[in-house]
Amino acid sequence: MSEPAELVGRPVRDSVSEYSELAMPNDANPLGTLFGGKVMHLVDLAASLAAARHARRPVVTASVDHLEFIHPVHIGQLLVLRSSVNRVFRTSMEVGVRVCVEDLRTGDIRHTCSAFLTFVALGDDGRPAVIAPVIPETGEEKRRFAQAGDRRRYRLELRARSKSSE
Repeated sequence: MSEPAELVGRPVRDSVSEYSELAMPNDANPLGTLFGGKVMHLVDLAASLAAARHARRPVVTASVDHLEFIHPVHIGQLLVLRSSVNRVFRTSMEVGVRVCVEDLRTGDIRHTCSAFLTFVALGDDGRPAVIAPVIPETGEEKRRFAQAGDRRRYRLELRARSKSSE
């Protein structure tokens, strides 16, 4: 018996998404740099694109891992966010996002932050739905796949510790 089409694995490349946005004054602080919350919003948006592309159904953000800003984003610079699904578990998936900033005058591109987000796919009834597996093909994708499993174990361990201390 064959698997339903929705459960047939999809390669990572099918989820790759890129989102770009110009840093505008209304999203900046008095120093002329983008608010961190605006960058976080864009990270969530970019990740949701990759997650929805993979799941082919509505997705919701379940968690965001550590996010550290390496370089500021100044008004007039271009943010380029690249996202892809690293690993699917059952009803959840980890998505990685890399954010770069490009100075449009000089062409200089700098990595500004990266994050890992967990998304849950929803069925027609609004409950978590099983997601098709992701198929890593390149060495980099296979490394990210393995590391996503390590991060998931850590997240689950933290959740268990948190519940036991309540």
